[in-house]
Amino acid sequence: MKVLGHKIELLTGLLLHDGTMAGLQELRFPEEKPLLRGQDATELEHDIETPYGLLHVVIRGSPKGNRPAILTYHDVGLNHKLCFNTFFNFEDMQEITKHFVVCHVDAPGQQVGASQFPQGYQFPSMEQLAAMLPSVVQHFGFKYVIGIGVGAGAYVLAKFALIFPDLVEGLVLINIDPNGKGWIDWAATKLSSLTSTLPDTVLSHLFRQEELVSNTELVQSYRQQIGNVVNQANLQLFWNMYNSRRDLDINRPGTVPNAKTLRCPVMLVVGDNAPAEEGVVECNSKLDPTTTTFLKMADSGGLPQVTQPGKLTEAFKYFLQGMGYIAYLKDRRLSGGAVPSASMTRLARSRTSSLTSASSVDGSRPQACTHSESSEGLGQVNHTMEVSC
Repeated sequence: MKVLGHKIELLTGLLLHDGTMAGLQELRFPEEKPLLRGQDATELEHDIETPYGLLHVVIRGSPKGNRPAILTYHDVGLNHKLCFNTFFNFEDMQEITKHFVVCHVDAPGQQVGASQFPQGYQFPSMEQLAAMLPSVVQHFGFKYVIGIGVGAGAYVLAKFALIFPDLVEGLVLINIDPNGKGWIDWAATKLSSLTSTLPDTVLSHLFRQEELVSNTELVQSYRQQIGNVVNQANLQLFWNMYNSRRDLDINRPGTVPNAKTLRCPVMLVVGDNAPAEEGVVECNSKLDPTTTTFLKMADSGGLPQVTQPGKLTEAFKYFLQGMGYIAYLKDRRLSGGAVPSASMTRLARSRTSSLTSASSVDGSRPQACTHSESSEGLGQVNHTMEVSC
């Protein structure tokens, strides 16, 4: 049955209004909470054997029944600490992740204290980096994962989901560029490497020029950490391989015969002042609109998970809700009345909300609901959300 339009009342009382691809939807979030200092969950480091070499992995928490693991993959120039610590240490994010095991993957040789690769070492291709991840999933006995990737890491996770779709339940792809480098881009990168240091070259990938000039404290912090924390020779190999990537080779279903696309629910995220904005918009045009949410964050630069962790956390909570998981979190804006303490469970929804009903049996994999809307004569359209402070 087609529904002629609907309004979904979000868990915290926010209202997401009907929209079209041409009209941005606005989503307002509560005031950001401070980071929790000194309250990190127990982290265990592992070196996992894969067909293409060792992978450094950090496990945070322990498996929770049949729930998927949250698996992260960082951007080039960073590692899991530089890319995700601010986000995962954010108070409300910890309220969510304490109900999942978190698996942080570092690309080969990018972790803190990594030894330099020997002369002649062949860094894995982007496809091979994706093919290393099933070894991680198998090693820890995960049934499937929800991936969170940034930049190069988002590309790797998307490729992973294309090759091994049964292992991926959902993806949050931040700053993804689905396109390979053209000759002009390749030449520009080569010229930049001749005139700039490697950290400065990487910074131009992470931040637009406006942010490099205006947000000097953040940029200077990352310049120092990229130069001092990540092994520079290893970083150069990763940087070269990322810039040699091929097109992701995805197409929206129905646009070309036998189109390949991501089969799982996807949340695309980009700041409105990020260098990856055009790439993310193009990626959005190539995905199935019935399973894709596009989150464009207003007043946000190249690292939204660092500069706006509260807003990204709120969006991630709704993304989990859409897949059949929901966090009953204490709403600090309520003046009275008991609110259930934090717990993660499956939500069985009524069809009146026009969302696909999820299983309430913990042993079964929930059916993902769509974030699209149906209207007779209009077809499927995405949810495009612009976050406002």
